[in-house]
Amino acid sequence: MQLQKKSPGVRWVFIALGAWTLGYEVHLALSWGPLDVVFGRFAHDVVLLTAAGLCALRAARERSERLAWSLVAAALLSWTLGEIYYTTVLHGDHAVPVPSPADIGYLGVYPLAFAGLILLLRERTGHVSPTIWVDGVIAALVVGALAAAVVFEAVLNTVGGRPISIATNLAYPLCDMLLLLIVVTAYALRRWRPDRSAMLLGGGIICFWAADSIYLVATAQSSGYTEAGALEVIGWIGFILVALAAWEPSRPARSEEDVPNIAIPIGFATAGLALLIYATVDHVNPLAVALAGAAILAVIVRLIITFRENVRMLRESRRDAMSDALTGLGNRRHLMIDLDRRFAAASATEPFHLVLFDLDGFKLYNDRFGHPAGDALLVRVGGHFRAAIAPYGSAYRIGGDEFCALIEIGEHKLESVMGAACAALSETGDGFSVKTSCGSVCVPAEAGSASEALRLADMRLYQDKAQRREGPGDQTHSALLQAIRERHPDLHQHLSEVADLARAVAVQMGLGPRETSAVVRAAELHDVGKIAIPDTILDKPGPLNEREWEYMERHTLLGERILAAAPALRGISEIVRASHERYDGNGYPDGVAGERIPLGARIIFVCDAFNSMTSERPYTERRTAREALSEIRRCAGSQFDPQVVVALGIVLDEGLAPWPADAAPAGVPREPPGALLTRRAREQARTRRALRV
Repeated sequence: MQLQKKSPGVRWVFIALGAWTLGYEVHLALSWGPLDVVFGRFAHDVVLLTAAGLCALRAARERSERLAWSLVAAALLSWTLGEIYYTTVLHGDHAVPVPSPADIGYLGVYPLAFAGLILLLRERTGHVSPTIWVDGVIAALVVGALAAAVVFEAVLNTVGGRPISIATNLAYPLCDMLLLLIVVTAYALRRWRPDRSAMLLGGGIICFWAADSIYLVATAQSSGYTEAGALEVIGWIGFILVALAAWEPSRPARSEEDVPNIAIPIGFATAGLALLIYATVDHVNPLAVALAGAAILAVIVRLIITFRENVRMLRESRRDAMSDALTGLGNRRHLMIDLDRRFAAASATEPFHLVLFDLDGFKLYNDRFGHPAGDALLVRVGGHFRAAIAPYGSAYRIGGDEFCALIEIGEHKLESVMGAACAALSETGDGFSVKTSCGSVCVPAEAGSASEALRLADMRLYQDKAQRREGPGDQTHSALLQAIRERHPDLHQHLSEVADLARAVAVQMGLGPRETSAVVRAAELHDVGKIAIPDTILDKPGPLNEREWEYMERHTLLGERILAAAPALRGISEIVRASHERYDGNGYPDGVAGERIPLGARIIFVCDAFNSMTSERPYTERRTAREALSEIRRCAGSQFDPQVVVALGIVLDEGLAPWPADAAPAGVPREPPGALLTRRAREQARTRRALRV
């Protein structure tokens, strides 16, 4: 809270009030008659009224905490009115009636002050941990117990008369004690480091409590009213301090890390315990004993909270020490512990596979899009990687763009799982391609220690990386994709979706990483020959005639020629040539059938048909995904390879591949390739059962 600077007039009023209180003490000591007018019995009423007015002026001038300070100003005014009545009517009486109209003003201060202080406490404290709250409760209960043992005890032993008189006399020490409890709690919630405003406000309330307690004790120890003399000024100083606190800006409470130690709550708890011990040897009123006992219970609660916080922090520290902060996967320390445990256990002879993965092209992605985008990509592929590995073992990120997995499956399944993991760690988009290299080692058959297993897997990883390093074929592939994107953006989108679906189907059918990569590349370029087709045919608004269809059907041959011109792409050129061959031999350009068609071409043909059915095409009614899949199943064995159709059905039914735009049924998310390849064992079993049927 920022306050405007005090005006010179307000500052001089505070100086005058301070000078008056000092002069009052001097006057009492010297008893100089000429100054009786300035320091007479009505003068302090003016001082109290001025303090209340200053507090009200602050509430009127500043919007922040206006309601709270208005209530505090009303409390000061209530006490001042009671004091004016007492000074005017009851001053000098040896038998002051209880209650009297003055008591209405005196007791009226408490509910107003309670409300104002609680509002200030709520606005200035902010979020406070349960431990700090309990510390405040401990301190408040102990202070209340001590106050009850001293002040309340003295009043309780002498109170008598009518019930209303007893209630009035006991209300003062009880309300004073509650006021003191609020101050102590507020100091505790500010970590025992109050700012200037809080110090002035707390000091003013403590002065008020001290003056009132002195009056109550003095009154209880005599048969009538006892003048407090020079000590009366303590209460007046309290009013001035409260008004001064209203004009001081407050600062936020310090963070919990600034708390020095646990010494303060221990000190208060020790004082409460001492009071309970003292109560066993001498009389202490039940209220003080109850408050001290409650403080000890609060100490027990604090111990419970502290224990739970320590356990939580221990768990968090262990989790942080064993997991990667970015992806949440296990880190290198976790990997080494798991490896050492496996080698040390008696079951270490049971084989498992250590597989290292490294992202190819990630540095270029970081350089182009920035480190925040690189971190986001790691988070995405890390989640996909965890899902792909979860059914078979544990996943780790051991630093940078390096991932690792401990896989507990047989050798014959390892390649398919590694393919799914590589697909999960790969991502492509406009202007980037992040792929994955991997290296595996079988433990303990190929390595007898954790360090040896890591060394061997790392060596095989870099051998695979060297083979995968981008060469002319990759550059030509990227150039052709860009050419398609520039000339036919819609065609490029279609090819990208077909490639995504083909990747999932290839993995589902058990193809290894290299075979799957070839299928994906061929799918991305299977219509590359269309860039050589004249626009008059390719973009013709109406149906094609027979001659135009013959020319269009040449696009697979044109695509083969384009790809064959790059030696590194000749392997996929054969797949592209056969990408429109039918299973029954009625396709083009060669009319081959059955197993003579490359498997990659059979996969692309099915995926291309599904995407075409579920996309917006001229003169073709768009079908839902279910309708398209039903049509493809109906044509299995004639147009399409039945094995590929079965694999496609499993992929689509299980949500293992991204659906075409607007084609996914309710509840099936659109996700990047490889995001949901997590149920391989069950899917392969379903594939085998379906093929047997």
